[in-house]
Amino acid sequence: MTATITKRCGCRDPQTDKQLGASCKKLTQRTHGVWKLVHPLPPREDESRRRFFRSGYETKAKAQTDANALAALLDIADKRSDPDGRRRIADLLEMVSTSGESIPDYDETKRRFATGQSLTQHMTVAEWLDTWLAGKKALRKSGETRYEVDIRCHLKPRIGHVRLDRLTVQHLDEMFAGIAETNAEIHDANLQRHAALDELKTIPWKGIENRGRRKFLKAAIEEMGPFRRVTGPSTQKHIRDTLRAALNTAIARGAITFNPASYVELTAAKRPKAMVWTDERVEAWLRTGERPSAVMVWTPEQAGEFLDYLADTEHRLLPLFHLITFRGLRRGEACGVRWADYSIAARSMTIATQLVQDGWEVIESLPKTDSGERVFSIDEYSAEVLDAHQTKQAAERCQWGPAWIESGRMFTQEDGERIHPGWLTDQFERLVDLSGLPPIRLHDLRHVAASLMLAAGVDVKIVSETLGHSDSRITRDIYQSVMPKAAAEAAEATAAMVPRGAARLPKQKAVEAVNEQDGITSASHEGAKIIVFRPRLVGA
Repeated sequence: MTATITKRCGCRDPQTDKQLGASCKKLTQRTHGVWKLVHPLPPREDESRRRFFRSGYETKAKAQTDANALAALLDIADKRSDPDGRRRIADLLEMVSTSGESIPDYDETKRRFATGQSLTQHMTVAEWLDTWLAGKKALRKSGETRYEVDIRCHLKPRIGHVRLDRLTVQHLDEMFAGIAETNAEIHDANLQRHAALDELKTIPWKGIENRGRRKFLKAAIEEMGPFRRVTGPSTQKHIRDTLRAALNTAIARGAITFNPASYVELTAAKRPKAMVWTDERVEAWLRTGERPSAVMVWTPEQAGEFLDYLADTEHRLLPLFHLITFRGLRRGEACGVRWADYSIAARSMTIATQLVQDGWEVIESLPKTDSGERVFSIDEYSAEVLDAHQTKQAAERCQWGPAWIESGRMFTQEDGERIHPGWLTDQFERLVDLSGLPPIRLHDLRHVAASLMLAAGVDVKIVSETLGHSDSRITRDIYQSVMPKAAAEAAEATAAMVPRGAARLPKQKAVEAVNEQDGITSASHEGAKIIVFRPRLVGA
């Protein structure tokens, strides 16, 4: 199959008004007319003929360059041994001829041909993301939901229409710039709604004029829509990571050769620093109502006050919060732990399952990570708390009789039903408020446990394994909120390492004695026990 290259013009015969075509005498002039390329293609499946046609070349050399490119593309598939392959390439060239697109790149076409991909159909980013997510068989439900939200709320609306093989870094830069613009709009809308609500609070209820103003303002607030959350740096990073993972799979399958998501720069997401509720910070919080950080940690005294409050009010969830405070369980792990996971003889607990909240639905799944599947020891006092709780739960089982729900969970509702993670968070926030203590999140009890263990001198490797981290560096970076007293003692110990003259030695502070009560020894920290608290047990 050889190409035919001819020159034509639009000149017409003045008498017949027909185009002169190849008989135009001006065609010998270099600037007159255009060149046309016609290249025969392998027949269709029904054996009908077809060809590649393109006109408008300024020079014969340009037309010949395209002819050579067409011949090279057709030669990707062997003429004798692969007629179906040549037909696939001919389908591509016929489509290009009809649409007027540029002749496909040889290397790209050869790669797609070799990997068995369609040459005539180009997948969009949205289509590939759906294909990729459907192929993620080993995902936990929470991970699948997070990927699905990234794809549905951000990636599809902004870049879903782009052809997968034409996605560039610029597309992604524009996407994140669009997210930033939306964040600004959400921020302004939220401020406007806050201002309207604050104004509504200042308008008295009595009086015809006031009622009219309140009615008008309420209608305006209704039209504003609800408060919305901005897409922060951490979420943007997760969106990029989701896209990068999907595009890496596309590269592995030969669909693309370049991952633009690997070259997008985002504002660094700063993890909030955990801070301890010192007396000064508590005083400032009582005065202003503002928290110093999104992540706050109770001191040992405050943790003890909270557990004592639960004991004084005989709250049935005291053992659950006790276990989180001392062993650092995650919320879903505390809700999901079973009596079968607790060995009374060995005084050890296995974390083998968790209850995950998806929307409001609760799903049982494996722990968050492989390292989350762990076994840790239970101290003697915590074992006493759990024994008392088991006795009380047995009494509740007898009280409910046939209506008791046998969930097998260690911590349940009064009828044996498993505890909903979202409900547990609401209960914790309510109890903290009632206790009068400075606010922390339920997850911050995990920080409390880590800080207590680290302040007590427990090896960071043991702390990491107890918390279920894959690497002890995570423990150091996130949870090492050193208590003020422990930091001061470390500073004093460092200064004492340097020999000095007797006149220059600092005065030695008295070392607090180690207290012993009921045969249990605990280290002292600012006048409070670090490891062992003694809230009163709830009787069965």
